[in-house]
Amino acid sequence: MFDPVQQFRNAIQEAGVTPPDVIEADGKLRRFSSNGKRGDGAGWYLLFSDGIPAGCFGDWRTGFTQTWRAEIGRTLTPAEEAAHRDRLATLRREREADEARRKAEAQQRAAAIWNTATPAPDDHAYLTRKGIKARGARMHKGMLLIPMRADGVLHSLQFIGGDGDKRFLTGGRVAGCYFSIGDTKGAAALCIAEGFATGATIHEATGYPVAVAFNAGNLLAVAKAMREKFPDLPLILCADDDRHTPGNPGLTKATEAARAVGGLLVIPSFVGVTA
Repeated sequence: MFDPVQQFRNAIQEAGVTPPDVIEADGKLRRFSSNGKRGDGAGWYLLFSDGIPAGCFGDWRTGFTQTWRAEIGRTLTPAEEAAHRDRLATLRREREADEARRKAEAQQRAAAIWNTATPAPDDHAYLTRKGIKARGARMHKGMLLIPMRADGVLHSLQFIGGDGDKRFLTGGRVAGCYFSIGDTKGAAALCIAEGFATGATIHEATGYPVAVAFNAGNLLAVAKAMREKFPDLPLILCADDDRHTPGNPGLTKATEAARAVGGLLVIPSFVGVTA
């Protein structure tokens, strides 16, 4: 039996995103938890069931987006193809408008929170456990605040609890945003790493400045931004070796970024470390 909603749900799942429990095919942009965690609203979708069912979905956290059309068992007519293209254009406009609103609102919230936050002490539970210093992080309701900037503008925040729990400000921009540790003036190289703790550890061990990209999917965008900003500075991509994760996204994305900007690739050694 033809079930466009189930087809749509399967497409979301096959893309590596956790689909919502309930999917409404009413043509309205709806948000959901893309990682299965309560309170997360990074996932979004639009689904039309009339005519040839079509829609799109994605994750604001990673910037991922994908269009979808139901498999109806035959080739579309020229009129249906034209209608489908028009619908995709409508979907794109609605998504872009909503995304712009979300990011603008998040940017305002980020500034308000950051401006009232206090400098983080080096004895914060998370910093102590990782053996690193605050490096410019601030505190908000007991959590570390890591600013996420691009082109000198604060766009969003990452929150890190004492137990290591991490989350981003809802609706905030991630793509291309980074956190700087250290000074590039006179530096021999600039390192790019995924997480704050990794970046702080690298800086404290080497003295090199570090750009924290926050996740593997953002490494390429940050690497390109750093190459444009510092065309003559050697870039070192410091990979998270996710050796127990299918596809090893940390190493894969870092390798891709290093190749794109003519950078070096550094991989952690697990010699003597048991799984």
